[in-house]
Amino acid sequence: MSPTARSLALLKSRGAIPAVCERWNSFARIRIDLFGFLDIVAIEPGKVGLLGVQACVTGDQSKRLAKIALNVNAAPWLAAGNRIVVMGWSKKGPRGKRKVWQLSETTIPTPGGAGARA
Repeated sequence: MSPTARSLALLKSRGAIPAVCERWNSFARIRIDLFGFLDIVAIEPGKVGLLGVQACVTGDQSKRLAKIALNVNAAPWLAAGNRIVVMGWSKKGPRGKRKVWQLSETTIPTPGGAGARA
């Protein structure tokens, strides 16, 4: 199961209405993110604006955060009242025990606001 599929399942379990917005370019053999940084867009009932999600493995989370910070489309997305979250997935657990998938979620701070890490 991919990080995108795990994030979709999690968002659905939280009551959100998610949709995958990245696409596969078969000629270049690459995935193209919406606005250059979004894999998933979700409507969260009771919240204003859209939630944009970049899904990855936890080891790539810092790269994704840097990618979003450099993207010219991220600031207008946030200024429009939307949110951005980077969801990093990795298998963790005690030595000798069964490993389970765990989420590391980082919220990109809105202009004039503070980011949060869960």
